[in-house]
Amino acid sequence: MDELDRRILHSLRRDARKPYTEIAEEVGTSEGTVRNRVERMVEEGTIERFTVTTRTGNVKAMLEIGVAVDVDTARVSERMAEWAEVDFVWMVSGEEDIVLVVDAADTKSVNDLISQAREQEEVVSTKTRLILDEQLG
Repeated sequence: MDELDRRILHSLRRDARKPYTEIAEEVGTSEGTVRNRVERMVEEGTIERFTVTTRTGNVKAMLEIGVAVDVDTARVSERMAEWAEVDFVWMVSGEEDIVLVVDAADTKSVNDLISQAREQEEVVSTKTRLILDEQLG
């Protein structure tokens, strides 16, 4: 991956629907070059998916989850990724093992999700942080 790829990715992170012609103008190359590079990055797995970020007016939160030492964290993460309110599941290093980024209708829904996480036999701890604001990077 070179500097042009990085600049294309930066543009796509801000708006995955931006036309290739606009990206090309922004990064100083042709539309065909942008198209070819994006296709290559998709094929290579550099770009895993195109997604949507929403501003629903809901309560957004991060649920930090600790699991027992002998647990298959990937299996637990895959299961939690299926929960309706979950936007992202990250396996992380540090005190906690899994972080869920959730978009819930209200604080009761966040609390219900915390309870659902705590009911999982592999879960030994939870910590919750409400997301007060977010900016595109």
